[in-house]
This record gives sequence, structure tokens and C-alpha cells, in this order.
Amino acid sequence: MRRPACFLLVVIACLSWPGQARAAAEPDLTATAAVLMEAGTGQLLYDRRAGAELPPASTTKVLTAILALELGRLDAPVKVSRYAAATPGASIYLQTGEVLPLIDLVKGALINSGNDAAVAIAESLAGTEADFAWLMNRKARQLGAYHTHFVNPNGLPAPGHYTTARDLALMARYGLGNSLFRRLVATVSDQIPAPDGWRYLYNTNRLLGTYPGADGVKTGTTDAAGQCLVASATRQGRQLIAVVLGSCDRYADTRALLDYGFNSLYAEAAAAGEPVAQVYVKNGVTTSVAVTPAMTVGYTVTMAKAALLEKRILLPAYVKAPVHRGDELGRVQILFQGQEVASTALVAARDVAARPIFKR
Repeated sequence: MRRPACFLLVVIACLSWPGQARAAAEPDLTATAAVLMEAGTGQLLYDRRAGAELPPASTTKVLTAILALELGRLDAPVKVSRYAAATPGASIYLQTGEVLPLIDLVKGALINSGNDAAVAIAESLAGTEADFAWLMNRKARQLGAYHTHFVNPNGLPAPGHYTTARDLALMARYGLGNSLFRRLVATVSDQIPAPDGWRYLYNTNRLLGTYPGADGVKTGTTDAAGQCLVASATRQGRQLIAVVLGSCDRYADTRALLDYGFNSLYAEAAAAGEPVAQVYVKNGVTTSVAVTPAMTVGYTVTMAKAALLEKRILLPAYVKAPVHRGDELGRVQILFQGQEVASTALVAARDVAARPIFKR
């Protein structure tokens, strides 16, 4: 870690307070369990029975797709087994012996919610559904989803197949960090080859194209689970994840959650990779270097408490060249009521070489 050879200055960033506070009435939902999460920081903004272990239906495929994208070769040919082709429920109508690339099966599972596609993915990566379920449960633990246990890749009702609204939000947040996953869950329609032409895929998430900023993620419906939805939406660079399980109207519930997050809550954040300040570089080939947060940090409160949020940027008066990209040069803090609630290092955004001695 680079240690600046001079004293620290504290710069307090002015809070861009949104104006007169509005009442933050919590949404009225029909769902058995629900959560609202800041995608950038993971902060939980709303919690209704977030830890209740419930059947998730096809929202299970969020984790199936994550494993496929991480463990599989997307162009690898997958031969559909008789067992996969006979999978009941939502289907992309795979045929026994048909061969498709793995990526087309991921599209079929995420966009069209094909149960048969999910089984074909599981068999291609692990040999059997049971072995793939073991991989799913291991990945869930790695993500902090400690109240999840899956026994199949598609969410068809089965004893011991359950998760929680909070765990699904964690899985979705992780998946949205993958650019291909992010693109697929925001796809309204697509097509993949079929033995006699094309299969046309239509996203089962009706928020896409109807709710401003909606960009994912996955629906799920069974008699046991009721209406389920993992959704995300992004406005002005701020992304929220909403999860509802056991809902009577998943779209109304999700809209209410997202509206609450965007309209009644205020977030002060510093995004990873976005320049926040400049530091003077002594004897450098350029006179300054931009600094960016090493990771995204932030904190969200109700509008009524927005004035109690504060962002502090701590920087040295100068640093000496050379400077290397990634050198820690300062720190950014988020404070609430004067207490630090989040912070991260500020690092150099690029290299700055030292000027030759004869030019100083």
C-alpha cells in the first residue's frame, strides 16, 4: 500500500439533498415474504419475513444459470436426454437426442423458464440432477444464502426444496455482476434453433418494457409456491432488487416495492471505478491523478433522514511520483448522524511516472 508522505486533509462533500422530505410509507403487499435490496451495496431496505424458508418455484433457475455461466463452456454441445425432454411444466419442448450449445439452454431456462432446459444444463455439468443440486447448495453457501436447499435445477415442487426472499436477493445481486447474466435477464424475446426451424423465446417477466428501468430477473409460479418474482430496476445509476414470494399479485407487489425504494428512500453512495477527486502529484509527468473508490459503498435512509447523511473524502495534500494504478491514496467515508456506516479506500485511477530529475 502506498503511504503518502504528507498530512491528510479532510474534504466534506456537500450532500445533494433531494429537497423537502416525503413520508416513507411502507408498501402494502400481498406477498408472504418480500425484500428490497440496494444492488450496489447489498443493504436491505425492506424486510417482510425475509428469512422464511419457502418454495421458490422457477426463481430457482437464477442459481442454475449462474452455475452454467461459471462452470460451463457456453459453446459446448449438450445432448438432450430422454429424462430432460420429459420434464413436466414450463418447457421449450426439447427432443430426446437433440444437441444444442449450452448458451441456448441457458437462454431457454432464464428467458422462457424452460424446466427441460434447466435439467439438460444440470445433466451436462454434473451428470445428474442430484449432483448438480449439490453444486447449487455449495454455491448458495458461498454467497451467504444459508437458508437455501435445492434438490433440482428448475424449482418443481419437491420435499426439501426451499429458499428465502433474502437468499434470492443475494443470488440475484451476485448474478447481476455477470455481464452476460445481466443481458439475458433483461432480454424480452429471442430465438434459438429447433430441429424443424426456430424456438421463439418470450420473457415471462412482464415488468420488462412496462416498468421504468426494469432490467430483470426471473419469475416463478407453482401451486405450492404461489406467484414469485425476483425483479431488478435501474434509475440514474441506482439499481434495486425486489423479491416477492407467495404473492397474490406479484407485479403489483413488486412495483410497490420498487416505487418505495426509488421515491421514498435516499441513497448516498460512492461507486467503484468512478472518479471522485484529484490528488496533486509532486514531480510527476502530469500534475494530478484521479482517485476512485476501490469498491462501491453507500447507505440508504428515508427522505426524512437524508439531511443526516454525509460523504467525506480524505486525501493527502500531495503524493510524490511515481504513482501506480491501484495505489491507495485516500479514503471515502459515508456517515449517518456523524457515525461512519460505510467506507472504502480511494485508489489511483492510472499510473503517473516521475519526471526526470533534470526537468524538475
